[in-house]
Amino acid sequence: MKDKYDCLKLDNQLCFPLYACSKGIVSAYKPYLDKIGLTYTQYIAMMVLWEDEEISFKQMCGRLLLDSGTLTPVVKVLESKGLLTRNRSKEDERTLTVTITDKGRALKDEALGIPAKMAQCSKLDPADAAELYRILRKMMENL
Repeated sequence: MKDKYDCLKLDNQLCFPLYACSKGIVSAYKPYLDKIGLTYTQYIAMMVLWEDEEISFKQMCGRLLLDSGTLTPVVKVLESKGLLTRNRSKEDERTLTVTITDKGRALKDEALGIPAKMAQCSKLDPADAAELYRILRKMMENL
């Protein structure tokens, strides 16, 4: 017979394995990111810049699903490391633009092997990884 409290059991929660995997993934990234001097949040911010080179701060927040209070200190640290610059838009003073520097571009080559190393850590075959990605993206869109 099903207990009315089954829905509150930790083992019946979708959120818990997602949470635990997220922590595990960030932890697995750490030794690779330490070698290039970045935290995970700094790394994903740099990924946006490696792709876009220049982006408004607001758009960057949107891409990373981070609020400005979380992203501001990350961007400031990356700027202090010489990896990006922050400037007010000439067209609209209210818009902050984030631009990658040459040093930030060079870091891209140092980071190039990290995704493959992380794929090995997960021990998922490519088809399972693709399916998981598809399901998680769908979940993100729905939330």
